[in-house]
Amino acid sequence: MTYDDNNVFARILRGELPCHKVYEDDETFAFLDIMPRADGHTLVIPKAPSVSIFDTPPDTLCILLRSVQKLAPAVRDAMAAEGILIQQFNEAAAGQMVFHIHFHIVPRWSDVALKPHTGEMEDSEVLEENAGKIRDAIAGT
Repeated sequence: MTYDDNNVFARILRGELPCHKVYEDDETFAFLDIMPRADGHTLVIPKAPSVSIFDTPPDTLCILLRSVQKLAPAVRDAMAAEGILIQQFNEAAAGQMVFHIHFHIVPRWSDVALKPHTGEMEDSEVLEENAGKIRDAIAGT
């Protein structure tokens, strides 16, 4: 599969679509999923174009995982979660829906089920409140 420059994440990176950004560095970008499986569900993507794990250069994958590792405790702490689920899907048969490699950081609580992925978007104010909590946790405040 070739990379589609018009996928939703490429458009977010170019500023063509809005998002609730929580983190950015020279090579990665993180923002809230607009259809979260749990409050604080964060997506981490590389700025470099890659479809999946199969075409992502090893150095890019290492950089991406460093950001995931940095953000996971901030998401956990910001959302007062008991744990974190890290997910990454490759190709449609495995559940990949946006063909720009990305990792999901999903806060988890032992007594709260994951929300179904129904295609229903979360309220923007809720997303912005959660994004603010995560940004504060990243900043150490």
